[in-house]
Amino acid sequence: MTKVPFFDLKNQLRGIRGEIEAALGEVLDDGGYCNGPATSRFEEEFARDAGSPHCIAVNTGTSALHLALRCLDVGPGDEVVTVAMSFIATAWPILYAGATPVFVDVDPGRMTMDPARLEKAITPRTKAIVVVHLYGQPADLDAILAIAASRGVPVIEDCAQSVQAKLGGRGAGTMGTFGCFSFYPSKNLGAYGEGGAITTADPELAARCRRLRNHAQVKSYEHDEVGYNYRLNSFQGAVLSVKLRHLAGWTARRIELAAAYDRALAGSTVLLPTVAPDARHVFHLYVVRHPRRDEFRKTLADRGVETAVHYPLPIHLQPVMRRFGFKPGDLPVTESIASTCVSLPLYPEMPDAHVEQVADAVRTTA
Repeated sequence: MTKVPFFDLKNQLRGIRGEIEAALGEVLDDGGYCNGPATSRFEEEFARDAGSPHCIAVNTGTSALHLALRCLDVGPGDEVVTVAMSFIATAWPILYAGATPVFVDVDPGRMTMDPARLEKAITPRTKAIVVVHLYGQPADLDAILAIAASRGVPVIEDCAQSVQAKLGGRGAGTMGTFGCFSFYPSKNLGAYGEGGAITTADPELAARCRRLRNHAQVKSYEHDEVGYNYRLNSFQGAVLSVKLRHLAGWTARRIELAAAYDRALAGSTVLLPTVAPDARHVFHLYVVRHPRRDEFRKTLADRGVETAVHYPLPIHLQPVMRRFGFKPGDLPVTESIASTCVSLPLYPEMPDAHVEQVADAVRTTA
C-alpha cells in the first residue's frame, strides 16, 4: 500500500536545492548575516509580490503581529477583537501587550470572522481588530473594514496561511493597516527555520516597525523606546527569495489539487471547504469536516493516508485563557468546526494519484 504523507518538504527541496545552495553561498561570501543584503532583497521582492509599498522582514509571524500591535500602541486596559479559530500565535501578541482578547465567532462557510457578530464585540476599549485569513481563505474583509472604519478601529490581517490569497483582486495583507505573515517551514512560502514579515502602506508605521525589530535603534546605540531583537537572519532571507520565485507555480498547483479533491469527493460523507465568490483561496490546508472525526481519521490511516487537525481546541478554551472566563458554548460555530475539522494531504509536489487514493479512502467511511 502506498503511503500518502500529509506534506513532504524534502520533495520540494530536491527541485530547488541548487538554487538554495547558491543563494546561501552568496550570504556566506558577503558576510551580512543579520539584516544583510539578502534580507533587504527579500523585503523588496515580497513587497512587490504582495502589492504593498513596504515590507519589514522579522524572525517569526508571531513577532510580526506583536510589532503591529506595538505600533498601534496597544497596551494594558485595551481590548483586541479577533477569532478563536486559529493557532494560538494569533492571540499571544495580545497577551504580550497586556491587552484583553475579545473573540468573535466565525462564519460557517468561510470559517473566518463573521462580520455580523463583529459590531457587538467592539467597545470603547477596542484598540485593534485582528482578522485571520484561515487555511488560505480571505475573510470577508470588505464588510469587516466598513465596520472597523465606522468605529475608528484599525485592522490587522493575520496572513500566516494566506500568502498570495486575494479578495476582489487585492492581495492579502494590503487591505488593513498591517498584514502579518509567517514563513514557518510548512507554510506555502516557508523558510528553512523561522521567519515572518509585516506589510503596510504607511511609511511612518513601516519605519517604526524597522526600528522596533532592531532594538528600537534611532541610530547606532541610541534607543528611544523598548525594542526587540526580531530581525530575520540573512540565510532565511536568501531561502525565501529563492522560494518566492516558485511560489506562483506552487500556488497554482495547490488550487489545482483542491479542485481535484472537490471533484473526487463530491457526494462523499465529508463536508467540503467552500470558496467565497470574491476570494482566491490558496489552500494552505484543504480542510473537510466529518461528524465522527476520530473514526474517520483512523479509517484513512488504515488506508495509508496521513491527516492532521487544525485546530482541535479553539483559543478561547485553551487553559491559558481561563483567566478571562471563557467557557464552552461561547462560540458555537467555532467549537463545532474545531470538533469536526480534518486536514487532508495537500502540497504542491503531491502526485495526482494520491488525490484518488485519499478520495477512495474517504469513500470507505460511512
